[in-house]
Amino acid sequence: MKKLEWGLVIFLTGLLMFSLVGGANETEEIVIGVFEPMTGPYAAGGQMTMEGINLAYEQNPTVLGRPIKMVLVDNKSEKVEAANAVARLIEYEKAVAIVGSYGSACAIPGSEVANEAGIPMVGCSPTNPLVTLGKPYVFRACFIDPFQGAVMANFAVNNLGAKTAVVIQDIASDYAVGLSNYFRESFIKLTGDPKSIVGLISYQTGDQDFTAQVTYAAGKNPDVVFVPAGSYGDAALILKQGREMGITATFLGGDTWEAPEFIEVGGEAVEGSYFSTHFDATAVTTKAAEKFCKDFEAKYQRAPSAFAALGFDAFNLVIDAIKRVGSAEPQAIRDALAETKDYEGVTGMITLDYNGDATKDAIIKTVENGQFKYVATVRPF
Repeated sequence: MKKLEWGLVIFLTGLLMFSLVGGANETEEIVIGVFEPMTGPYAAGGQMTMEGINLAYEQNPTVLGRPIKMVLVDNKSEKVEAANAVARLIEYEKAVAIVGSYGSACAIPGSEVANEAGIPMVGCSPTNPLVTLGKPYVFRACFIDPFQGAVMANFAVNNLGAKTAVVIQDIASDYAVGLSNYFRESFIKLTGDPKSIVGLISYQTGDQDFTAQVTYAAGKNPDVVFVPAGSYGDAALILKQGREMGITATFLGGDTWEAPEFIEVGGEAVEGSYFSTHFDATAVTTKAAEKFCKDFEAKYQRAPSAFAALGFDAFNLVIDAIKRVGSAEPQAIRDALAETKDYEGVTGMITLDYNGDATKDAIIKTVENGQFKYVATVRPF
């Protein structure tokens, strides 16, 4: 065969191989891993979060012309399982980004694995500062506990006129201990009285008998009782047993209270209590939120929870980053996430700060006639 003909064969063969490789790349799946608690004490929170993630995935099945494969691993509401879940998503599933998890106690060990592996992670609702602190590959769609604690202390002092408070905290929950600290710090600063926190007492996740804790709180006769529980079930039981013990103070809590089970378990005892959260369908602030509420109600026949909204935002923050950078490489996704500014999310306009934390508003809700009811929106101080 002549040299020219051989050259043509080589050229055409190379062209064919290039086209085949190119075609494979275009159809190759982009794996986004999710680790949420589907079982264990945080299961209701994980399940609510997945409602939002699943809706986001349905609406965004492809990106950059390639199919997205969303892989969920149950972290079972346990720290070790959370770390294992993230490791599995990275090593076995080859995820280029991770979303999760409900519960800071699970998000913290998961974030350590993701950061060490150089895989970007976006938390949905874990509010403890340690989730992102010192981890350049870790971000979150929610506000953090220093803000949440200050919001509830401010509400207690300025809206309820509280001068004294007792705190009942879940000592086994990173979230609860952190939120307890920030609330106490802010409450003392706002009252100007270093003795305004008249009591602090702890319990362990999953306890059923809170007689000692509520008896202690009742004896202090505070204006408010702050219960930053890691589990909505624990919080409901504390309020129920507290009312039975004669506590008349207003109960306050954090975002973990927003679960239907909180009202189901607590019943009349949770009426008139207040808590901070991330979203309310009656107080939307963006066009994206309006559409989300309509789409969610069409799919699930009910209004979305704050955790569903955060799951939706967290998943879409990853998609947005991939689109902006035009790449599904973990480093590129991480760099794009770090530059996120004024992203129109369901839970508000999201800007990720130097720690990877979302700067955004907080919502305060109460329980009225067996339903969660919007009270106010609080902007960052």
